[in-house]
Amino acid sequence: MLQTKRAYEEPEETDGYRILVDRLWPRGIKKEALRLDSWEKDIAPSPDLRRQFNHDSGKFEWFKEEYMKELEQNEAAPQFMENVVREAKMHPVTLVYGAKDTTHNHAVVLKEFIENKIEKGEKDG
Repeated sequence: MLQTKRAYEEPEETDGYRILVDRLWPRGIKKEALRLDSWEKDIAPSPDLRRQFNHDSGKFEWFKEEYMKELEQNEAAPQFMENVVREAKMHPVTLVYGAKDTTHNHAVVLKEFIENKIEKGEKDG
């Protein structure tokens, strides 16, 4: 099972393997409070794309398309996918993010990207 969760929500046992997928550390949260298993900065959107999107829900479809393109070209994606698939065989995997909007954010796009790759049988990005 793959899920997303805000960094500001309490970690739960049902989260399983927790991966922070933001390039920047969430404001106001102590490292020990997040109880992460991994922090994958390199899988996050590029700083330029993040700035252009600026969490504007009106730009979400454009952002989603651009971020998917970045993920396809991202050198960190194959190893990230391998790790997610391996962990998902043992327990739930939770993509942790800091954005306020729970519907229009990069973790939602990343989750869809991973699910599409798994569905197609591609673990290598």
